[in-house]
Amino acid sequence: MNASPSPLAPGPLAIVVLAAGKGTRMKSELHKVLHPIAGRPMLEHLLASAAQLAPARQVVVAGHGCEQLEAALGTRAEIAVQEPQLGTGHAVLQAGKALAGFSGDVLILYADVPFVRPETMRSMIARLNAPDAPAVVVLGFEPAEVLHYGRVIADEAGRIVKMVEHKDASEAERACRLCNSGLMVVKSHELFALLARLGNDNSQGEYYLPDVVNIALGDGRVCAVVVTGDSDEVAGINSRAELADMEGKWQAKRRRQAMDDGASLIAPETVWFSWDTKLGRDVLVEPNVFFGPGVTVADGAKIRAFCHLEGASLAANTEVGPFARLRPGAVLEEGAKLGNFVEIKKSVLGKGAKANHLSYIGDAEVGAGANIGAGTITCNFDGYFKYKTVIGAGAFIGSNSSLIAPVKIGRDAIVGAGSAVSRDVADGELRLVRAEQLVKPGWADRFHDAMKKRKAEGK
Repeated sequence: MNASPSPLAPGPLAIVVLAAGKGTRMKSELHKVLHPIAGRPMLEHLLASAAQLAPARQVVVAGHGCEQLEAALGTRAEIAVQEPQLGTGHAVLQAGKALAGFSGDVLILYADVPFVRPETMRSMIARLNAPDAPAVVVLGFEPAEVLHYGRVIADEAGRIVKMVEHKDASEAERACRLCNSGLMVVKSHELFALLARLGNDNSQGEYYLPDVVNIALGDGRVCAVVVTGDSDEVAGINSRAELADMEGKWQAKRRRQAMDDGASLIAPETVWFSWDTKLGRDVLVEPNVFFGPGVTVADGAKIRAFCHLEGASLAANTEVGPFARLRPGAVLEEGAKLGNFVEIKKSVLGKGAKANHLSYIGDAEVGAGANIGAGTITCNFDGYFKYKTVIGAGAFIGSNSSLIAPVKIGRDAIVGAGSAVSRDVADGELRLVRAEQLVKPGWADRFHDAMKKRKAEGK
């Protein structure tokens, strides 16, 4: 018996991302695909997934707002400009110059469809390189509501019989629930030959990318469909309402992942994660906590209610909040604690150090075991430059103190409450910086009596 043919080895991969739409429904000066979900532009979500396939080339087809995309992408992708916009087939054709000389697989993605999984992309590429050598592989899906999506008519083996737009479909074809996502993968030499044969004899006068499938079928070629079981994976985002809807779905999945990984969320629906938030095991997150980008939380940390964290690193068994704000560069070492209404920025709070109430700590280094009293602030900015405050291990900063940087407070030193410290404090020293108290016995009583008399006389 002859062995069945082996799959072909995938060749080099090129990614073509279509991002030329004007995004008018967003009503925004910001390019549609740069609007963030979980603190990351939707285009960056897509490129991060594609990067797991190690593409040899990346081309982004842009139109309106292409200068914004150029600034965002730098040298990571080549920009091909589509002007005027004459349909999706015409858009892919604009990538031809950037892919000149490229021989391999070309995966076509949409920048406003940001959550296609790398596994799905790999499945499409694997199908393209199957023994029956399909000319085109399309990604299909079965939505809850088929609406006006184009249909993919295919046999049980996933070989496409016909691609048809909803408006052109018969009743029998509309009964088919397999819809076209628009994503496809094609061998480079096939792709541009097929695109060259596209026509625009339609009501919009545009060149439609799905038509390459029907052209290939007309040539007697095999075309195939790969089906994703997750409609959200291919959901397009065209308005702020759809952006918010996708944000909600992303957050719901991320909350579930956090709990599956061993974190406790008291009220999950009130916790908002960033795309790169990292939580360890046995982390407790109370209600109404917001994670901006760049936050790492180690095992056993507690984040009390109504905290805002961004660009911060929390070591094991630390505690923040409630109502604490951690800004970029905030580092809490093991067992450190920030309490209510404390803000910390670009500062390190050493092992076991505490700032429990109503303080601002900026551009500072706080030693292990130090205690920052209520109402203490580091005065780190003179209107032009930032300066550093260094507080030694075991130091005690009394309540309502102002530490005027640059300044150093020594190990085990004490700063008396209400002090405004502008010079260094030595190890083990007590520093009091207060005006002498003036006492006038009976003055307040005489004042009140005089003012009450004036008020009674109407003066």
